[in-house]
Amino acid sequence: MASKRSDGRITVWRMGLVFTAALLALLAAAAAMAATHGDSSEADRLRATETTRLQALVDGDTATARSLMAPDFQVINPAGGVSGRDDYMDAIEAGVIDYLVFEPASPISVRLSGESAALRYQVSFDLVVGGDTRVTHQGWITDLYERRHGRWQIVWEQATAIPNDFGLFLESIKRVS
Repeated sequence: MASKRSDGRITVWRMGLVFTAALLALLAAAAAMAATHGDSSEADRLRATETTRLQALVDGDTATARSLMAPDFQVINPAGGVSGRDDYMDAIEAGVIDYLVFEPASPISVRLSGESAALRYQVSFDLVVGGDTRVTHQGWITDLYERRHGRWQIVWEQATAIPNDFGLFLESIKRVS
């Protein structure tokens, strides 16, 4: 009779272990879903920030654009030139760079990692450079954002052209350089 009682205790113990493992698996799945939802919300916030920044550049609203850019922001343009935040904003304010269209042409992909996020998407450009050179083409944008003092700011941007007329694109680079 003692062996039947210990077998019963082992079975109850095993059932408890299985129940605990199942409960832990459900809690882990719920935590993963919550983390994914949180990441999705954060990714959506970054997409909205980037869309706001692009629209501010088109509108010539350098105050809004500047507020979304870190003080140490740098952009590498399709011609390979590097500009800091102040030089970039000064060029827009002076009309040296006049964005007519600067909008995502694909969904904005977001990769979050702690206090940093990388964004990548195709973009449609239509701009006037230097007052007389109009450049219209597709491109790729890769951005690095960092959360600073509780808010996302862009730190780096790499713009790569997908020219619709390669010869014309080369000529526009010569004029800009």
